[in-house]
Amino acid sequence: MPLTTVVRGRAYDWSHAVGRASASGTGFNYPQTMCLGTGRDIYVANRGNENNFGMRVNKIRLGAPGEEELLEEFFKFGEGDGRSTWPFGVAVDANDHVYVSDEWNNTISVFDGSGKFLRKWGKTGSADGELLRPAGLACEKSGNLIVVDSGNSRLQVFTPEGKFVAKCGKPGSGDGEFNQPWGITLDGDGNIFVADWKNHRIQKLSPKGEFLMKFGEYGTVPVPPNAFAVTYLGPHVAPTGAAEYPKAGLLNHPTDVAVDNDGDIYVADWGNHRISIFDPEGLPLTNLWGDAQVMSKWGQQSIDANPDMMKALRRVKNLEPQWRFCFPTAVDFDPATNEIIVADSQRNRLQVYRKVRDYVDFQANL
Repeated sequence: MPLTTVVRGRAYDWSHAVGRASASGTGFNYPQTMCLGTGRDIYVANRGNENNFGMRVNKIRLGAPGEEELLEEFFKFGEGDGRSTWPFGVAVDANDHVYVSDEWNNTISVFDGSGKFLRKWGKTGSADGELLRPAGLACEKSGNLIVVDSGNSRLQVFTPEGKFVAKCGKPGSGDGEFNQPWGITLDGDGNIFVADWKNHRIQKLSPKGEFLMKFGEYGTVPVPPNAFAVTYLGPHVAPTGAAEYPKAGLLNHPTDVAVDNDGDIYVADWGNHRISIFDPEGLPLTNLWGDAQVMSKWGQQSIDANPDMMKALRRVKNLEPQWRFCFPTAVDFDPATNEIIVADSQRNRLQVYRKVRDYVDFQANL
């Protein structure tokens, strides 16, 4: 059965998986980013591809295991208002307005909570207010929107109507500099955390964009003895303990970051196929590798409806590769439920863990 990961008074119980591969409907197609809405709703931006045109935003109600429900689909592939080419970042403000970036068109589109198009803005370029491959988005309490302007290696701040307010950062590897940043989140104090993708690190900035902290450096996870090859399909056998690591805190093209109520930091370590967890000072705690031994509800529906798929699944000698993350792109934390939600991009699903605080391992004390 799925494992519980335990470290320093914290435990992470695998809960369930949500989703399956689908160009439309009850599933995902290369999810890139996601954000929490009201209640148990979550918005997921799907990259799609040129073969199935699965580009869109899903609005999903998570619920308890097996209770997930598709609520809306919008920002589908096409031209014109409310349509997209490469959806990327997604964020929701206090008014339940949904902001989505389009990496191809260099625009920000705005929808209401039901997916009705409201407005858009954006112009290609590098001047103030112009965008180049906009990625992650985050809404401030003021209502302003922070845009990770990835192609220009900076952050920009806009009003909800798209008026330029401020910017910070520039290309480079120094403090407060970026190299194609990707994901972004805000903590309870408004501090800004950025996944600095090509610098292989996380940077923490003040609400005014002043550099506060950084952690992480480039490193790859060693393949354990007798493991299957690590391919574009992901790791077949993931190392589970700290003994396999030459050095802690290594990251390989991190794509997203989330912060919980205790200040612990979750990083989508994309190239290492894992979620790396750090304490508030940026010190490594542990890693999550994916534990989806139980099929998602929608995935099971696909198998039940397709006898050939069921037969193919029975022929597989080792299902462990299917449990594990494969290039996870996004991570979020729900403070209402203490859940860590992971967009498992190549598996076209979400994996959900629950954090148990002040955990005591009684067996260790026997």
